Amino acid sequence: MDGMKAWHQSKTVWGALIAVGASLLQIMGTEVDAGTQAELADLAVTTVGAIGGLIAIYGRITADTEIGGV
Repeated sequence: MDGMKAWHQSKTVWGALIAVGASLLQIMGTEVDAGTQAELADLAVTTVGAIGGLIAIYGRITADTEIGGV
């Protein structure tokens, strides 16, 4: 998996999801401009990364096996 990243790390994926959400909001009468959409995509990638880190830490703390040394 060298050179690849998970889907949730992709600004393109988050941008597309946010664009769909913004379109739905526009249908309901609320407009979200392109700049705000880009900021939301950056925020989504950062937030998901932070949550992933927290889950990894939680997993290590609650793991049943020790980490081996070299």
